[in-house]
Amino acid sequence: MEKIVKKVAAIHDLSGFGRASLTNIIPILSTMGIQVCPLPTAILSTHTGGFTDFSFIDLTDNMEKMMEHWSKLDLEFDCIYSGFLGSHKQIDIVSKFIDRFGHKNNLTVIDPVLGDSGKLYSTMGNEMVEEMKKLITKADIITPNFTEVCLLLNKEYVENIDEETVKDYLIQLSKVGPKIVIATSVPESETIANEKYSNVIAYDRENDVFWKIRCKYIPASYPGTGDCYTSVVIGSLLQGDSLPIAIDRGTQFITQCIRASYGFKYQPREGILLERMLGILNMPVISNGYEILNRKK
Repeated sequence: MEKIVKKVAAIHDLSGFGRASLTNIIPILSTMGIQVCPLPTAILSTHTGGFTDFSFIDLTDNMEKMMEHWSKLDLEFDCIYSGFLGSHKQIDIVSKFIDRFGHKNNLTVIDPVLGDSGKLYSTMGNEMVEEMKKLITKADIITPNFTEVCLLLNKEYVENIDEETVKDYLIQLSKVGPKIVIATSVPESETIANEKYSNVIAYDRENDVFWKIRCKYIPASYPGTGDCYTSVVIGSLLQGDSLPIAIDRGTQFITQCIRASYGFKYQPREGILLERMLGILNMPVISNGYEILNRKK
């Protein structure tokens, strides 16, 4: 029997204020007609990007209880989606969750949250990097930013990097397990008409093809945009879109959200003005932003 609504098990933290993690994931996927089943890793008063003195409740022990209950209920998910994880134990629980609920007919998507702009996040250490390297071997799709690509491969982060080297990095990551590697915030080494750009570059190992989307640099930074991007990609794939359409929809959505938010005066730490933009997820898809790159040599 055809499923009425597809389900995503979302293993992320929940922040009471500031748009990030589950407070972004749930509205985006719900708007796209996907049921989100949250498995919270922690509850915070605010997210950690730009706020101090936030409260924090660690839900690690409860994660295993929820997994056991869902197992007894024989729940099935069309996608398992994990993001920020706060400890080795949480990574181990997510690994067990994938073993229990993952199968060949659903998607396992891991956003290996570790750092940005060439640096580890303050809550991350090298041991977490090593544990994340093990976890991504169980993923079908990973969505690291370029900093995380470098961390996962023990490569030095440099902004002036050529496209062939980036392609080689994505191939290396796909060889450890993921069928698809989607790298965001990949630096563009050249300026075009005095404009700065960054790229999304994806590698599809099964079809041996690369896809690229160039994005004009916007001088603004908001927490939670990675969660939004991956959520739109997941929703698009579950709606039946192809990979290039999915990464294009994700890129267009984030770009439009940042442009819409940038025009208002408020504290960027609150995140993008998601509530004003959700409606565009249901508009007809006009996709013309992606290009196919030469296959690997």
